[in-house]
Amino acid sequence: MDEEHQFESKADAGASKTYPQQAGAIRKNGYIVKGPTLQGFDISTSKTGKHGHAKCHFVGIDIFNSEKLDDIVPSSHNSDVRRVTRTDYQLIDISEDGFVSLLSENGNTKDDLRLPTDETLLSQVT
Repeated sequence: MDEEHQFESKADAGASKTYPQQAGAIRKNGYIVKGPTLQGFDISTSKTGKHGHAKCHFVGIDIFNSEKLDDIVPSSHNSDVRRVTRTDYQLIDISEDGFVSLLSENGNTKDDLRLPTDETLLSQVT
């Protein structure tokens, strides 16, 4: 007797947030995942030694807390690379309660972002 099984999926239908890429092929300003996500701003590669592979030295900034981190990976090994999409907006208005009105390239507005209330962050934004 055939039974019909139903499965509920709680996963999103989007693509994977990371993809594997050979360490030697990662370029400056890429995003690698090593614990936190690093934006690689300095990448150097050493030559192959008599005991193994050439090494890639990644020095980057954690995109979440701006901490400087580094990692050394054999150039022939895969590293996880973060898929990052960047969207540019044009500032239309800043309301009295601190919300900003932004215009996207396709003409849609975004009104759900608020300026930081911390004085240090606010001075960096303005």
